Amino acid sequence: MKWTRDFGLTMRMFLTSFLLLIVYLIFLGVLSALGFSFGFLLLAAAVMAFAQFFFSDKLVLWSTNTRIIEEDEYPELHRMIERLAAKADLPKPKIGIMASPVPNAFATGRSPKNAVVAVTDSIMRALNPEELEAVLAHEMSHVKNRDMLTLTMASFISMLAFLIMRNWIFIGLFNNRDNNMGALILVYIVSIVVWIVSTLLTRALSRYREFAADRGSAALTENPRALISALQKISGRMDYVPAEKKQEVEGANAFFIIPALSGNTLMELFSTHPSLEKRVAALEELQAQQRGY
Repeated sequence: MKWTRDFGLTMRMFLTSFLLLIVYLIFLGVLSALGFSFGFLLLAAAVMAFAQFFFSDKLVLWSTNTRIIEEDEYPELHRMIERLAAKADLPKPKIGIMASPVPNAFATGRSPKNAVVAVTDSIMRALNPEELEAVLAHEMSHVKNRDMLTLTMASFISMLAFLIMRNWIFIGLFNNRDNNMGALILVYIVSIVVWIVSTLLTRALSRYREFAADRGSAALTENPRALISALQKISGRMDYVPAEKKQEVEGANAFFIIPALSGNTLMELFSTHPSLEKRVAALEELQAQQRGY
């Protein structure tokens, strides 16, 4: 398989991004029309986005106790990622190991030059080499697609709306010089609506990025079946991991190839990942295309 784009998936991502832009413009327009001084909030949201973009990799590694490993510690893992990086035309990322019974993997970093691909020690025991390579290829696809940058930009106004929701009393005292309580309440209501809608759209965009990374893995390994097998194994073993161990890595859920904690069907709307069934179906379709069916 060549590294090709799924037109339908690309259009869904484009539509979601466009809807996010419309929501953001409406939100800023409402704030401006109500005479809301949001310069400080924009600066605060920008600082949060900057910190998320430049330091999230360090925070994720720190919060999960992931350590960067040298080539002599896990030579086979290094060689596997080196091959995938060459296929994807990427610089070789740093490689991390996380001690956890939760079988998983993640990628982080603001750009391909600063990327880290990490795996838990348990996933290396759970998967065979082909399956592990497919998982690593999925993470390398996230790096190639610059998903960290995309999702940071997508969540910017959602952070602004969240700041207004969390600090609306202080913001009201700062902005409400004319004692216009009705305008303040309207701003608060609009902020709640924008936060909910933008969160739903951003999570939908994140799920589409997961589909794209699955597709990238199939292209890099030319073996969609290996990723299907890996996803099913990871999901199956997750049922036997103690709940407290899953909660220990909850902060990295959005980065994992499969979330350690998953919700019900309703909560799937707020999930950063599509369901296993949908991912397997998409990969099986790719395999059929690969075989010319």
